[in-house]
Amino acid sequence: MRRRLGILATAALLGAAQLQTGCVAGVAAGGAATAGVLGAQERSFAQAASDAKIRAQINDAWLRADERMYRLTSLQVWNGRVLVSGVVPNEDMRVLAIEKAWTAEGVKEVINEIRVGETGGAGAFTGDAWITAKLKTKLTFDKEVNAANYSIDTVHDVIYLLGTAHGRDELQRVIDHARNVSGVERVVSHVRVRDSGDQKPARPAVPADGAQTGT
Repeated sequence: MRRRLGILATAALLGAAQLQTGCVAGVAAGGAATAGVLGAQERSFAQAASDAKIRAQINDAWLRADERMYRLTSLQVWNGRVLVSGVVPNEDMRVLAIEKAWTAEGVKEVINEIRVGETGGAGAFTGDAWITAKLKTKLTFDKEVNAANYSIDTVHDVIYLLGTAHGRDELQRVIDHARNVSGVERVVSHVRVRDSGDQKPARPAVPADGAQTGT
């Protein structure tokens, strides 16, 4: 459900924005659009294909292990780095989800952002999907940001970022956009900055009020 709602919400918001700016005629469709997005990314076509394979393998492993775990967890993959988020009812499910994530071929790192607690209902999923869609729309229309280089997900009003930033200034713009989306409680960044030499994310966690946490 989380995956389906996110796709629908993003499509709706981007469609509305394109209508307002008169850009509908310029929007590519199908394979051409996909190729354009991949061409704008820092990762290669081969790596993007590998990431897609990793995603498919992990989703399959989750679904085979526990259908509820599959529904309650979210998955982002970038350059072999896997970010798993979501809220699950118990620690056993949290551990199992991470174990299964490591089984996919080509995984270099698994980042565990799964929380144990009340899982919420369809209303929570819908709100998260709209937050993600709003941020994607903001980044798409910001000429100072290469939106294709960022993977975004929202779980219980917390935005998770993965990808590659051109620089720290660009990453800060993305974080600021995320922080200013209505309803966001916290922004967690696992984005790497290109050519920074720093293997850690530039700004791991930023609450919506702007007070940074983590290093």
